Amino acid sequence: MTESERYFTKDHSQEEALDRVDLENPVSISVYLRRNPIHATTGDIGGENVVLSRDEFKERFGASELDANLVAEFLRQSGFVIEEIDLGRRRVMAIGSADNVFRAFGVRLRNYRTRGGEHFRAPEEELNLPEGIRALIVDVLGLDTSAQAKTNLRSATAGGVSYTPLQVAQAYSYPPNLTGKGVGIALIELGGGFRDSDISTYFRSLGLAPPTVEAISVDGGTNSPSTPNGPDGEVMLDIEVVGAIAPGAKIGVYFAPNTNQGFIDAVSQAAHDKTIAPSVISISWGGPENTWPRSSISLMAQVIEEATVMGATVTVAAGDNGSSDGETDGLAHVDFPASAPYALACGGTTLQLNSSGQIRSEVTWNDLGNAGGATGGGISSIFAVPSYQSSIKLPPSANPQGGPGRGVPDVAGNADPNTGYQVLVDGSQLVFGGTSAVAPLIGGLVARLVERSGKGLGFWNPFLYSLEEKTLSTSAPAFYDITSGNNGAYSAGVGWDACTGLGSPNAMVIASAMA
Repeated sequence: MTESERYFTKDHSQEEALDRVDLENPVSISVYLRRNPIHATTGDIGGENVVLSRDEFKERFGASELDANLVAEFLRQSGFVIEEIDLGRRRVMAIGSADNVFRAFGVRLRNYRTRGGEHFRAPEEELNLPEGIRALIVDVLGLDTSAQAKTNLRSATAGGVSYTPLQVAQAYSYPPNLTGKGVGIALIELGGGFRDSDISTYFRSLGLAPPTVEAISVDGGTNSPSTPNGPDGEVMLDIEVVGAIAPGAKIGVYFAPNTNQGFIDAVSQAAHDKTIAPSVISISWGGPENTWPRSSISLMAQVIEEATVMGATVTVAAGDNGSSDGETDGLAHVDFPASAPYALACGGTTLQLNSSGQIRSEVTWNDLGNAGGATGGGISSIFAVPSYQSSIKLPPSANPQGGPGRGVPDVAGNADPNTGYQVLVDGSQLVFGGTSAVAPLIGGLVARLVERSGKGLGFWNPFLYSLEEKTLSTSAPAFYDITSGNNGAYSAGVGWDACTGLGSPNAMVIASAMA
């Protein structure tokens, strides 16, 4: 089967195939349904530029009860036990066995081993669904347990400089005297954990009261801290960057397994969470577009869009491996879910401050020549040019016969680990960078602005792109234009570019334009 014939499954032909999964082995699945066809007549609901409560969203754009009952009955007939039907999230949760998978979807599950020695299971073939049921389903998750994403995190090397998150926020003129009080922030984590003692120590060292941080389990994921150099570093970087900028916020850390099921379920759970009710969802994980099943790309993009309709701004790291996004096929790739049209994709810079804490220089982050990282960015091979980018000059794809597409990133901020962020992880004081620092950095700005305005910003991209076209009364730019450097295949230049997007934020000007 060729890659173009796959929709629900990934190609594991380069992995070591082992034995088939025992037919009695348990399998838990998430089946996502189409939006209610009575209300969602088009695929694009975020373009309505409205903010709905979660109950209003369920009524207008959730799954229909008829669709959910038909899919649930189909699964029951194949031997699955239905655990939950959530019309708002459009999700049917079910548990069964590998034998039930074969009966429902016509595929056997096989065990595999990666070159790094990790074991996972996955379907041998593309799923085979009855035509009537296939029309109701967007994606079936839980059959493939391979790792879906990587952290966009880099450690500093000797000889660099480092800053606190507050110093970086001040350099970008974040509006002062705001703490994100009462604002909900969701952090998506696919591993690792945090320690309360680190949170208390770190924020008191900054002269701040520690924010409220709650661990939330998704699909069995847990807050499981281990060592500083593992995924704990990502978790603590996210908490400490966004928490320093918005210490008055309530932060929910959604821990999920690193699979496409865990990743998508976590974002969906955060978007629909009435307790945290996030106005910010920050995602520091991702992978090249070509490593995702097409069904999961479509579903994740929809879930992010839905989050914005419910008032959340979704900030996503653009990747740390330059224009190749770490692939070795000689082609350019953008990171997903940063490339999702309703995501606010966050690229990376190298930021040097003077003794007064003001920007002395800022260039595209690229340390690939020293075996370091570089900001992701480029042209999507999946998504068309969104309307908010229609008036800017997008470069052609660096790939042969590559067509026009959604440009990544949208904005940028300090990401070079050698001008990185001071963090405390598992009792160790370290310096981290990567575009995974920029997602919570921009998320912290959103939280301050939400506190000031009293409402979620939701889908923020069109407003930010409109600022590049307007002459503001302050005559100051809304973004610090990054015109130097490259990320491999793409170069920085005047205006939007595929390295740093619109640039780094001149936040007071953005705030004034909003007012």
